[in-house]
Amino acid sequence: MKKATTAMETSDSKEGEGGHSPSQLIDARIEELSDWRGETLARVRILIKQADPEVAEEWKWRGVPVWSHAGMICTGETYKNVVKLTFAKGASLEDPSGLFNSSLEGNTRRAIDLHEGDNIDEEALRALIRAAVALNTSVRAATRPVRSQKSPKGA
Repeated sequence: MKKATTAMETSDSKEGEGGHSPSQLIDARIEELSDWRGETLARVRILIKQADPEVAEEWKWRGVPVWSHAGMICTGETYKNVVKLTFAKGASLEDPSGLFNSSLEGNTRRAIDLHEGDNIDEEALRALIRAAVALNTSVRAATRPVRSQKSPKGA
């Protein structure tokens, strides 16, 4: 698999650790891993960006890549034997392809554990990302206060 470490544009202009952008920190994490975990994280990052070109990359909790659009979509945690994509509102998402295989007992989050050699159902993952964005934007729109309409004077 070809390494995909080019920095992505992000609407999140906050600087991360050491003055680096979140995208630069994610690039560094991918390069630092230099094994199947880095390749997997790079691949899912590309799929997330394909699914939502407006996604914002963030760096939280001292080293966790986060992708957001009108709220958190998912995190990309890396462990010794797994790359874990945790969807913040995964329990509220339809998962017709059965991608969620971890954190299934909770009321809010759901995760996808990717192990070395796993094939990613790319179309299903992009659809899940799009569903998460749609949920975030619908929830955000539903929670905005309604502004009162003032009658024009003399009406």
